[in-house]
Amino acid sequence: MSNRKRNLLLVQVSLVLLALLIVFLTYFQNQKSEKSEILSTEAERKIKELISKKDSEGDVFYNIEYSGLDLAGNRYILRSKEAVNNKDNIEIINMKYVDAYFYFKDGTVLNVKSEEGKYNNKTLDMNFYKNVKADYDKSKLFAQKAEYSNSKSFLVVSEDVIVEDIRGTVFADRLIFDIKKNTLDIFSSSDDKVNAYLDIK
Repeated sequence: MSNRKRNLLLVQVSLVLLALLIVFLTYFQNQKSEKSEILSTEAERKIKELISKKDSEGDVFYNIEYSGLDLAGNRYILRSKEAVNNKDNIEIINMKYVDAYFYFKDGTVLNVKSEEGKYNNKTLDMNFYKNVKADYDKSKLFAQKAEYSNSKSFLVVSEDVIVEDIRGTVFADRLIFDIKKNTLDIFSSSDDKVNAYLDIK
């Protein structure tokens, strides 16, 4: 075989291999783009679901803070890691991971924390739900629900209420703190008795 024929054969084989390589790469590139289109369509569907959910529930805000004075003149700060406004009632804000501070005129501070909460930005009423914990003047309170009424100046704590104090421990169904009068009423539905362990020393 002459050099010319050998070179011609080498060029032909090279062209065939190049053509096969182009066909091979084109085929697999099309399959990749088809897969990416499927992923894009799936991602687009999820985004549309989130947007429609957001439109029905309301706008989501992160790390929000409300502060002001209640009707009794006490200062408060209300913080939440996540909040959603209510589309049906713009005064209501639903919150998650709530942390509130109430600064009373006598210098004491009440700190209330909960997993969920609700704030009315018109009446300034606040509700705390799920694993409610409160600290006030060396006392600790645990419950599942707490409702602060600004207009009536009281805080109602209910559902599995436990108060731990240096003087003892109280188990009750419901506590009502009257902020104006500085009084505490304790209620129990079981046999009208309140369980308390007090240190009388």
